[in-house]
Parts: sequence; C-alpha cells; structure tokens
Amino acid sequence: MNSFYGIALIAAGSFASAIYYWPLKKLTNWSWETSWLVQGVFAWIIGPWVIAMITVPHLFEIIGTSPWHSIYMPILFGLGWGIGGLTWGLSIRYLGIGLGNSLPLGITLALSTLIPPFMDGTASDVFIHRQGIITISGVVIALLGIAICGWAATLKDHEIRESKTSGSEGFDSRKGFAVALIAGIMSACFAFGEKSGQSMVEIAKQLNPGSVWVYNPVYAVILIGGFIANVVYCVYMIVKRKSFIDFRKPRTGKYYRLAALAGLLWFSQFVFKGMGTSKINDDMSYITWCLLFSLVIVFSNLIGIITGEWKGVSRKTLLVLSAGLLVMLISVLVIGFAPVI
Repeated sequence: MNSFYGIALIAAGSFASAIYYWPLKKLTNWSWETSWLVQGVFAWIIGPWVIAMITVPHLFEIIGTSPWHSIYMPILFGLGWGIGGLTWGLSIRYLGIGLGNSLPLGITLALSTLIPPFMDGTASDVFIHRQGIITISGVVIALLGIAICGWAATLKDHEIRESKTSGSEGFDSRKGFAVALIAGIMSACFAFGEKSGQSMVEIAKQLNPGSVWVYNPVYAVILIGGFIANVVYCVYMIVKRKSFIDFRKPRTGKYYRLAALAGLLWFSQFVFKGMGTSKINDDMSYITWCLLFSLVIVFSNLIGIITGEWKGVSRKTLLVLSAGLLVMLISVLVIGFAPVI
C-alpha cells in the first residue's frame, strides 16, 4: 500500500513539473534570461532551503555530519544539471511545452533510471531478479511511448510549417532538437546527485525516523550547483542584451509573483518525489525517476493540447500522440505494479 501512496505523491510532483512553465509564458514584457533568473532564485535557493528548514529538524547537523563527498559530489552534479536546466528552458521555448519536455525527459528518464543502480553496486539485482526485469521492461515501454510522442511532434512540425497555423511562433525544430539532447543528458545529473548524497538521507532518517522529508537536504545541496550554473549564464545574457531594463518595466511586481510561482511549482516536484521515494522500498528507489518523468510527459502533452499547442494538426497526428500517451501510461502501470507482480 505504501508503494502506491508513494506513486500518487510522485504523480503530484509530475503535475507540478508539467505546469511550472505556464506562468513564465505570461512574462511577455521580460526577456527569457530575466524570467529564468528570477524564477530560478525561488526554484534553486529560496524554495529548497526554506522548505528544508521547515520540514527537516536538525537540518544543519545532518549536513555538517555527512561525509564530505556526499556534499561536494551533489554540488558538482548540480552544476551539470544546471547546464541541462538552461537548455531545458530553451528546449521548451523552441519546441513548446509538449515536445520541449518530452524529448529531454526521454533521455533523462533512461539515464536516471538505469545509471544509479550501477553507482551503488545493485545493478546485478536489477537485471537478474524478476522485479527488476519487469521494471526495465516498463522503462523500455516508456521509451517506446516517448518515440511515438516524438513522431507525433514531427508530424505536427511538418503540418505547422505547411499551414502556418497559430502556435508556430518561436517553433524551431533544428535548434530545439539540439538543445533537447544536451538537456536530456545533463539533466540526468540530478539523479546522480541524489544518489551521491545518500549519506545525508541516511543521517536524516536516523535523526528523524519515519519522516517523509528526508530527501529535502540533498535537494537543497544539489541545487547550489544548479544555481551557480544558471546565474552565471543568465547574468552574462542580461549584460550582453542589456536586459537589466526589464526590472524597471511596468507590472514588475506582478511579474515577480508569476516568476516566484513558476519557481516554487518547479521545485515542488522534488518535494513530492522525495516524499514518494520515502514510501517505496530502498531496493526499488531507482524506479521513482522513471515514474516521475513518464507522468511529466503525459501531463505536459495533455496541457499542450489544452493550451492549443496542437491546434490545427490533423486527426492522424492527434491519434499518434494519443497512442504515445497511452503507451506512457501503460509503462507507469507496469513499473508501479512491478513490486507486486
């Protein structure tokens, strides 16, 4: 029962991740780098540390008594993830919420699910035992679903370029596919950072037995690296494009609130993911990334349909997209039921 409760929590995080970019799309009077920097302050610093201090008693004792490698390695992986986060935002900008999330998520999903068991020496259990084999089958099904969604997006791209229907503004598949590849590979570093900070999780469990918040210290530390990478790039772009004028434009107060909402929504996916992971057996914790990303793909594409990103496409394209989303849902069911099959 705890496993299914954990999956429900992860699903809540997936939904938050799928909708976080929506408030940023309303910041039409700000440049991309200004919007990304302001939301990032809330996503990478304010949100993680405030929530960690509220939910995790003995937070600084946990961090202070953790082995040094469990601190600097998550920060280094956070730097790598930060590069992925930058290109992820550009991926959504060029490809839209649906495809811009789906492509990098597919790459990240596979790497985040399959690499961590090698990091802690449990890979043999994953590939030999029935439960692990069923889970890997679910990952393969998820990748098939991503491929089908990608096919639907390719059809959409072709139809948009032919008909010039609404929603084509800013759509650039060549740039989008390039940054999505980088985003997918580098964003998997977050999962690697979580695994390398496992000592913090164990200490948090000892000091706060039964708590569902034990992953929050790790996320706060990882995002220090992510914050550094993103701030350096955003400040560079603000200086280059003279975007600092954005902070003096009308409606700045409203824009700050929308950016803050986007940042907190984005970070909340990890709060829910950490809570869900704490409800799943340790030997199956690697499935949580696949569950999170699979459901993000489903939710983000559904939101893309609702917000008109697929407006004007043919019935065939919508059927292909629907098939891809159905396959993604099947993968979630396979992975979710793997512990009890």
